[in-house]
Amino acid sequence: MRIKSTDDRKQLWENLCEAIDESARSKVLDTSARYYLKMCGGVAAYGRGDIQHLLDVAEEKGSLTPQEIAAVLDERELPVEYDTHSSVGTESLRGQ
Repeated sequence: MRIKSTDDRKQLWENLCEAIDESARSKVLDTSARYYLKMCGGVAAYGRGDIQHLLDVAEEKGSLTPQEIAAVLDERELPVEYDTHSSVGTESLRGQ
């Protein structure tokens, strides 16, 4: 299959290569298509999709924590995790 390369497509492919940290356009297009299908769903091979799953869980629970959202959206093509860090005060104020 040949895809006509327009200026917009070239820029889009370059951006995807940078975002995915991959130089082979074919791998970038495969990864992007796979991720889109996992998120969107609607085809037999991918079921309802992660976004619909996220909406279903939110409706069931009423609200979700960032950790729960990350767990639903986490995929091999684009890992998602949520970490929290808290601190009180600043380093310069400690010990004074």
